[in-house]
Amino acid sequence: MDARGLRIVMPGGSGQIGRMLAQFFQERGHHVTVLTRGPYAAPYQTVHWDGRHAGRWIETLEGADVCIHLSGKSVNCRYTAKNRKELYDSRVGPTRLLGHVIAGLAEPPRLWMNASTATIYRHALDRPMDEANGEIGGNEMISARRRAPEKWNWTVNLVKDWEAALFETPTPRTRKVALRTSLVFSPVPGNIFAVLSNLVRAGLGGIQGNGRQYVSWMHERDYARAIEFLIEHDEMEGPVNLAAPNPLPNREFMATLRDAWDMPNGLPAPTPLIAICAFFLRTEPELVLKSRRVVPGRLGDAGFQFQLPEWPAAAEDLVRQWRGRR
Repeated sequence: MDARGLRIVMPGGSGQIGRMLAQFFQERGHHVTVLTRGPYAAPYQTVHWDGRHAGRWIETLEGADVCIHLSGKSVNCRYTAKNRKELYDSRVGPTRLLGHVIAGLAEPPRLWMNASTATIYRHALDRPMDEANGEIGGNEMISARRRAPEKWNWTVNLVKDWEAALFETPTPRTRKVALRTSLVFSPVPGNIFAVLSNLVRAGLGGIQGNGRQYVSWMHERDYARAIEFLIEHDEMEGPVNLAAPNPLPNREFMATLRDAWDMPNGLPAPTPLIAICAFFLRTEPELVLKSRRVVPGRLGDAGFQFQLPEWPAAAEDLVRQWRGRR
């Protein structure tokens, strides 16, 4: 697809990643429309949708070039029964709705990219997980005596259903890509980079758990460029890992982030302490304890070139931007 002057529609694009992508494509001369529950002032078009019902927002997809669907309740919460339902419904429901809508359009988008997550792969310490040889998680052994917690299994099943919803409705004129995304780091408040940086600057940025679990990450600049690359390459469809090619253990990851902030030391957070803190912070230990050793096999094979493939350079760039904005 020729990525010049495209009509790009982004359902659920009002979050941090969505706003970053909308600005990225708007600055490149594309016409961007964000579908959001609460339209807001922006240099691009915003249109109301609720992710559950058909409405006038369907008109924005008729004749569009690209649909980038990013809906989903934040996983930064406790996995209570209520939150599990909201996490599931906010992902699977809107994806199924879009499938029915796109299948019925006279002139549907040529490409539909749907959010997914690298969490679909098993807890991996032994080897990298790419799209061809990566093992889907679920009830795997995470130590010699312990299987993955039930909540980790639930997350994997959620992602499998999410991707199934993307592919279940035939859309012969629309190419589909499931974006199996790792942690995307941006130098803005509320992003995972800000959360970890706050810990580091408070002297709490030591290893988390045993420090052996891998962290898969991606700089926002390469994330946006990878999305642009997928638009341009018509042969790319199905699941695609969005992660830098060099994941690293939590111990090294946090040490590098401390170096970037000129913080020589950081108190460690052993697993029992993480469980206690997660309870009081209303979140889940899985977010930092599951080993995600994910690599971008298909992007690499297709010739995508990362600008920031190594964490030390990426961390320094993010810290420099953070300081510059303040």
